[in-house]
Amino acid sequence: MAITASQVNELRKMTGAGMMDCKNALVEANGDTEAAVDILRKKGQKVAAKRGDNEAKEGVIFAEGQGGKGFILQLNCETDFVAKNDDFRNFVQSLLDVAVKNEATSREVLLGMKYDDKLTVEEKITEQVGVVGEKLDLSNYVMLTAQEVVAYNHPGNQLATLVALNKSGENAVEAGKQVAMQVAAMNPISLNKDGVDQDTINRELEVGKDLAIQEGKPAEMAEKIAQGRLSKFFKENTLLSQPFVRDNKLTIEQFLNSTESGLTVTEFKRFSLS
Repeated sequence: MAITASQVNELRKMTGAGMMDCKNALVEANGDTEAAVDILRKKGQKVAAKRGDNEAKEGVIFAEGQGGKGFILQLNCETDFVAKNDDFRNFVQSLLDVAVKNEATSREVLLGMKYDDKLTVEEKITEQVGVVGEKLDLSNYVMLTAQEVVAYNHPGNQLATLVALNKSGENAVEAGKQVAMQVAAMNPISLNKDGVDQDTINRELEVGKDLAIQEGKPAEMAEKIAQGRLSKFFKENTLLSQPFVRDNKLTIEQFLNSTESGLTVTEFKRFSLS
């Protein structure tokens, strides 16, 4: 049967697939749009199976804050060409929209949610594998809950952060934006020194001691020097102790407290492709 341009266009809007892929699927399905959707889905499954072992190191990251809730999502693909494609980015935004609307609490929960009337998020991603011809992987997703959650999306969408605060309001949001950019720029490993794992602490002490001994310091002094270097490590690598990048006379903890007494960060997330 003859396939009309309007049928092809309708299928393209439904699936995001290319015009020729849509036309071929409709021809194979004898003009049945629902059957054509299934054909395109199966194509995605075949491509996914074929490219399952490929590395997906490119992609985009989107974050969004909604008052007391924040969401951050990373979808990986194989090439920079796909990552920069507007259709791909719109698709990733649509996944985040599903997460926000339904308040998905984890990656697994999000994958099982309905993307539309027919497909789950996981099935829709598989369908899109057939559209772009590359492996796609929802590699990271987190939802944070607090009095206020502020999001920051770095230009290019290769990096995004969430910052959870213990207070809400205009001042808290504005300060949260500054801290979210700080997290992006300075990549802290934890909120404070209590959040640094013991293996990291042991490694820093060992390195500090070895450096002191190499500098000719006696063993008992090397221990003290290592402790001092560990304190410096905490100041440089834990968020609340880091110097505020816009005013390095203040730590982040001091900056927040100067904005509003008692204001602090309770949690943060940072996703990066590099």
